[in-house]
Amino acid sequence: MIRTRALGTRALGTRALLAAAFATFLSAGAASAAEGGPLPHREKWTFSGMFGTFDQAQLQRGFQVYREVCANCHSLSYVRFRNLGEEGGPDFSAAQVKALAAEYKVKDGPNDSGDMFERPGRPADKIPAPFPNDQAAAAANGGKAPPDLSLMAKARTFARGGLWFIIDWLPFVGYTEQGPDYIHALLNGYKDEPPKDVTVPPGGHYNEFYPGHVIAMPKPLSDGQVTYAKGADGKPVVPETVDQYSRDVTAFLMWTAEPHLLARKSLGLRAILFLLVLAGLLYYVKKKIWSDVGGETHGLQPELHKTS
Repeated sequence: MIRTRALGTRALGTRALLAAAFATFLSAGAASAAEGGPLPHREKWTFSGMFGTFDQAQLQRGFQVYREVCANCHSLSYVRFRNLGEEGGPDFSAAQVKALAAEYKVKDGPNDSGDMFERPGRPADKIPAPFPNDQAAAAANGGKAPPDLSLMAKARTFARGGLWFIIDWLPFVGYTEQGPDYIHALLNGYKDEPPKDVTVPPGGHYNEFYPGHVIAMPKPLSDGQVTYAKGADGKPVVPETVDQYSRDVTAFLMWTAEPHLLARKSLGLRAILFLLVLAGLLYYVKKKIWSDVGGETHGLQPELHKTS
């Protein structure tokens, strides 16, 4: 009787512990959201997961959004024009890359007279920055230079709290797109009227997903701002909305941050398949070698298998 009660008490204690852990798991994310605002929603991206790939058309649209909007303030210092024609990326043709580069003026030199000069861009050139240096960028933007966007999709992240960090690292169901989700949420997180308990200083803008909720960058996107290519019916191939613009430019920035993503995934998949085959072969060899050591009646010591 006493043993039964002890087991019952132990079972209740285990259940209570599991319930408390589960409550902590659920509440940690809510507490994080309450302290720093809502967490970005987990979006669906073509490049997500082990078998995800970049959408070439989306990358080209994303580059268009960057060029027409973001490039006014933000640089892409790690991207060269020729990268835009690489396989797995926007995959512009060589002629398109050459024509695109020629539209820019690149500072070069010195020439034979020792002077710097400007020339049309070439595919090997870096995409020119909007400002000559950080000091000029800061002076034109209220005292702080806009960040370079080349690696932004990998540099920005957020924590979901609780035990999600364990689930996020699991294969097949892991979550590694916090950076793109944050950028997409940030571009859609501007509000015309901040909450009553939030004071926005002059020159600031309220954004529900930005840490502190006050961001110096004005709302960069608006519906119909960028004109996309038209389909056979004369309508845009995708909606010309803030949500679509932000998805396209986010996908493009994910590519600039990790241009060899597809090659990495392909190599990883081949490595996993190789290890699975190797494990199977090693198991077979082990069974074959050790089958003659006490495992079969025809072993090296048959006397061990004699029956009385």
